[in-house]
Amino acid sequence: MTDTARRVELITRYCEEVIGADELPALLEQGMPLRHYIGLEISGRLHLGTGLMVMQKVRDLQMAGVQCTIFLADWHTWLNDKLGGDRQAIKQIAGGYFKEGLKASLAALGGDPDNLEFVLGSDLYHHNDQYWETLVEVCKNTSLNRIERSISIMGRSEGESVDFAKLLYPPMQVADVFMLRVNIAQGGMDQRKAHVIVRDVAKSLKICPLTDAKGNVIKPVAIHHHLLLGLSKPPEWPVDPEKLRELRTQMKMSKSKPDSAVFIHDSPDEIRRKIRKAFCPPETDFNPVLDWAEHLIFHNNEQGLHVERTPENGGNVDFATFEELRDTYAAGKLHPGDLKNAVAQSLIDMLEPVRKRFEQDDLKAMWSDLEKLL
Repeated sequence: MTDTARRVELITRYCEEVIGADELPALLEQGMPLRHYIGLEISGRLHLGTGLMVMQKVRDLQMAGVQCTIFLADWHTWLNDKLGGDRQAIKQIAGGYFKEGLKASLAALGGDPDNLEFVLGSDLYHHNDQYWETLVEVCKNTSLNRIERSISIMGRSEGESVDFAKLLYPPMQVADVFMLRVNIAQGGMDQRKAHVIVRDVAKSLKICPLTDAKGNVIKPVAIHHHLLLGLSKPPEWPVDPEKLRELRTQMKMSKSKPDSAVFIHDSPDEIRRKIRKAFCPPETDFNPVLDWAEHLIFHNNEQGLHVERTPENGGNVDFATFEELRDTYAAGKLHPGDLKNAVAQSLIDMLEPVRKRFEQDDLKAMWSDLEKLL
């Protein structure tokens, strides 16, 4: 495998979708430094969907030699009415609990937190005429109808009645990409609409266009990671196959439903309790416990999944691949309780370095400050 092919594989692996994947080899072969970004609302406790799913992709990008940036989207948090709209509190949590929690998560996954850049939205926008000019230019190249359709990126339903300020959210997210000079924009599948706008307006911008090493105007590549399912049973079961993708987005892990999510600093007992209660049907297509096994454990543990069972239930067993685990479960040869125990223990082990970091006094204080707002 060539160096370029190896780097492309690292950038794109485990993604649900890559828009512009065919553009990556040429960018890499120019030898230009590539910049990544993912924007995150400061919306409360860090769960596995952010702490592990996002940061395992950041780790891969670092391994591919990409400069990675976490955009702490305090303005977007304010626009979306999170943390009570208290701007000072949002900024405090962003630069404290949120930043340090993400660094701890990246370190636990084998990434380099010291080589991770954090940018606060307020800092990017302050006294920055070019940003506001770019925002207007993005708006001039996007229809109102399209912006209204894009509010789903905020976790809101298309057609939902919202205050006008929320319509600023999608074009600001697009402008962020160009102002940060981003070559690779990362997000969950729920951010797809914003990234498609990014690519559609890229070659129409005059104020802050993105260019390659030769000065050619280019489009950012968009990479979309998987959205982890929450642990709760969906509102309708069985799931209509035609509604599966829509329901997966609706049922993603949510910090607003604490028992549907595991947080990066949950105790071992809390992790076991939540997963013990998890929805875990005989089916494999919409099974949160299998979903977590596939997208967290098998993507980070070379040893696969170790399942401890009593001799009466077949004894201990090791699964080297997710496909082997899925097929065994589908055949009824692995009990849901044994699967849950194994997944819980694997996550407990994975999160041990994060829990140790949160036992230190500085993060304890940051966590206490956040708890007062929730």
